Order: sequence, then structure tokens, then C-alpha cells
Amino acid sequence: MYGAVVHLFDIFLISVMNIFLLRFPIWISIVASLIIYLGLYSFRVYDKDTMKSYTESFIRTLFGTIMGFVGVLIIYFFLEDFFNRHFFSANLIFTIFFLPILHKVEYNIYEKYLPVRNYIVIGRKEDIGHIMDEISQKTMNKMRFVQYINPSPVTLEKLVFEGKSAKEHTAKIHGIIIVDPKLEKEVKPQIERYKSEGLEIQYLPTIAEKYLKRIPIEVAQKFKEYYEVVFNNVKEYPAKRFIDILISSIALAILSPVILILSIIIRIEDGKPVVYKQERVGLNEEKFTMHKFRSMKNIPQENDAKFATDEQDRILKIGKIMRPIRLDEILQFYDILIGNMSFVGPRPEQIKFVEEYNEFIPFYWARHKLKPGLTGWAQIMYKYSASLEEAKTKLSYDLYYVKNRDIFLDLNIIIKTIEAVLWKRGAV
Repeated sequence: MYGAVVHLFDIFLISVMNIFLLRFPIWISIVASLIIYLGLYSFRVYDKDTMKSYTESFIRTLFGTIMGFVGVLIIYFFLEDFFNRHFFSANLIFTIFFLPILHKVEYNIYEKYLPVRNYIVIGRKEDIGHIMDEISQKTMNKMRFVQYINPSPVTLEKLVFEGKSAKEHTAKIHGIIIVDPKLEKEVKPQIERYKSEGLEIQYLPTIAEKYLKRIPIEVAQKFKEYYEVVFNNVKEYPAKRFIDILISSIALAILSPVILILSIIIRIEDGKPVVYKQERVGLNEEKFTMHKFRSMKNIPQENDAKFATDEQDRILKIGKIMRPIRLDEILQFYDILIGNMSFVGPRPEQIKFVEEYNEFIPFYWARHKLKPGLTGWAQIMYKYSASLEEAKTKLSYDLYYVKNRDIFLDLNIIIKTIEAVLWKRGAV
């Protein structure tokens, strides 16, 4: 609720500024404000970590506003008569000088006045305590997990209500978090009674997904039966393929001059082949050929899968330009067009890595229930993984996407991909 208010208030303020200061028609002001807002959103201006720091907020607001102006320019050429020459300068000054201050104030209000809620955790701290600590941190310590218990009906009753009913209880405990379904069975009747009496009862998957925006492997294992059912019944939303064809067709048309130029430069620098082809694992673990511009020297290598970070000495001069802004990946729009990939989805992994991860990482198979993507939730939320432990963390974001994917999450990812490229977040 807090987040929605902040977002809507910014749109309202930018609209009001354009209406009263620049004398814009109401509908033009609202449309322009929404486009600028999307630019701000794409650069994570509304993340709490950004709002906490004035400097970070200022930088991201500047880039986000400029990105919004790119969108405004699209409608500007069709509605030029409704704009005036002060639009861009006035909006830039307003956003970069006013919004960072406003967001810092809003953050301080949230941190100071939002009430703290205390919870009993049914589960062992040694098993899941690090996940609970992360959730508490993400809520700015507004959710506190005050006691972990391996419960019995007597100890739970004493801790929660001290002999009182839930309706009478107004003391320190606001709810119960179930992090271990096996332990929950020991006190199931009490949990049902507390729920009927109005005490907040939550399950770990719900709060982990809500606040972490990922599904940690530990959580998936604790609730194995639930997640197995979810992941085994994954289906893509109907419009996905249409969106993929539309985006890839437009992208290939627009980027065709870039494709030609890069092909010539690579050929001149290091000869043939210009295109690098590699077998990757796709939908339902079927193998397909993925295409990229070759960004490394054409030196014979051992036929072993390697992390990109292990091959820095082979990168071409043009590769050093292409790779940071991911121009080497644009040929994958062709893979999207022919149906081997999707624009949004888990990144396609090398066969050797998939075989290893399937053996050592629980639920790794679930990421292959969808087509692999050019960009994805894990790519915009996490860094490039170069170890087994990092692969586990990255998988937790892929699992969140597989479970929660819809057109709105895809749009969220698409909007934030530009920021991920410019900020060098993650890797594709």
C-alpha cells in the first residue's frame, strides 16, 4: 500500500506541474507524466535502497527522467502542437531536484512511523534463520521474528496468549509464521483456532515471495510437495508467443544496420565465423542452437563448459564494446522469432552446467518448464553466477518467475532491462 501511494503521488505531482506551470491540457499532462514515471520506475527509483540514499536517488532519477523523455519523444512528433519548448527542461529540473528530496522524506516517515509487527516462527532457526533475517531486512525490520520454536501445544499457547483468547490478546505477538509444515502438524488444532480468533497466520512461501521476490532453495525444499505441484503445472499465458514474434520482428528490423556493422567489424578483426553457435538447453530440457555475435578470438578450446569470467583473455577488441552492453546477444532475436526462445524467461544454460546443476541443485529442473529468454527476472535482479552457490541464488529468482509469470511481470522485466544493461547488473 505504501509503495502504491508513493508511485501515484509522483504521477500526480508531475501532472499538476505540467498543468499549472506549463499550461498543458490535462490528458497530455497525465500521459506525459505516466511515460516519465515509467522511465523512473525502470531505473529503480522506487526501490527502498534507492530512496534511502539521496545521492543514489538523484543519479537514478536523472537517468530515469532521460529514459522517460525518450518515450515522450515518440508521442511528441505526433502531438507537437500540445507541447512547448519548456517541457523537457522544466520536467528535468522538477524531477531531479524535487523527487529525491521527497523520496528521502517518505523513506524516513516509513522507517519511523510504520508499526513493527512481531512473529513467532514455527521452525528451527538453524534451518531457516538466515532467510528470516533477509525478510526482516527487506521490510526495514518492520517484521520481527522474535522466537523460533519446535512446538508443542502447551509451549505455543503460553508464548502466544498466556491463557487468553486471540481477541483479548493485545500484547507483543502479532502473528505466527509457519516455516516447517512437518512441525506445523504437531499444533494444527491450535493454529486453526488462532486463525479463527483473528491472529495472523502466514506461511513462509507467501512472505518469502512477497518480500524477497525470489524462492530460496531452502524454502522450496521445506514446502516440496506444494512447489512440485506448482512447477509441474506450469503453462505460459496465451499472448506470450504473439508478443515474442512482434518484439523480435521489430527488433531485427530496427537493429539490421547494427547487425551489418558488427558483422563487418568482427570479420575484419578476427575473420570467420562472425556468428557463434552453441548448443543450449531449452524448454523441457530439449537442446537447441543459440546464436550470438562472436566476441572472443577464434582459438580452438577444450570441449568443456566454462564460465564467461574464465575466458577474459580471449575477448576481441569489439567484444569489449559489445559484451558490457550485450550487443553480442542481439542475434537471439532470431532464436526468439523461430520459437526456440522467448524475449523474457530463464537464460538458456550450457549443457554441461545443466547436467551438473540438475544433480546438485534441487528444483533446477523447474526453470526448464518455460522457454529460455533473452532477458529475465534473474538477469535484472542478480549478478552473473560463477559458482555453484551463486547458481543456487540465481535459480531462486528463476523459480519466482516460473511461478509468478504473467504479462505484468514480463513488462516489469522489459522496463528494467535497460537499467540492468546500463548499470551492468547480472548477465545474459
